[in-house]
Amino acid sequence: MTLDTAWALALYAFVTSISPGPSNLMLLASGVNFGFARTLPQVFGIMAGFTVLLLAIGLGLGAALSAAPALVPVLKGLGAVWLLHLAWRIAGARALGEAGAADARPLRFIEAAAFQWVNPKAWIVALATVSLYADAGRPIAAALAVAGLFALVNLPSVSAWALFGTALKRLLTDPVRLRAFNIAAAVALVATLWPLLR
Repeated sequence: MTLDTAWALALYAFVTSISPGPSNLMLLASGVNFGFARTLPQVFGIMAGFTVLLLAIGLGLGAALSAAPALVPVLKGLGAVWLLHLAWRIAGARALGEAGAADARPLRFIEAAAFQWVNPKAWIVALATVSLYADAGRPIAAALAVAGLFALVNLPSVSAWALFGTALKRLLTDPVRLRAFNIAAAVALVATLWPLLR
């Protein structure tokens, strides 16, 4: 990968990682409800899950999916169901101290990583990244370089959403405002299903 290509990929990775999407909305809500430290496993899970997805697509999963288009609706369906489940969890989150709040928790590392495999934005970004920046003549080296650089940019970008949520937490100490925020975040998460429905 040339230096110019690396800079272009880094900028692309930043824009796609920092822009709103299902994972970032979940991090925002988790930061508000649980704070930054408790959200860190989710942050690392998102980065790791996306990196593995990007590697897999770079190593041939994208081509295999093109050869089996019947899998696309299955992935879309799984993604939609999981997004609705997460939106329900976010909408029902309670303020600390409220009844039932002790059972609430942010996504675990493995849950956040697995979600990337049914996250519509993750698939769109990963497929576009490989088609734009991977060298078809050297698929293994290209997949490793692209995934590695993307991971370096992705981690601080998605962390910013958890930090922003943590900063918002101070404004949402009132349970009524927190509940309104959680419902708004859940609605925004459901709205990310729109690309799947078109």
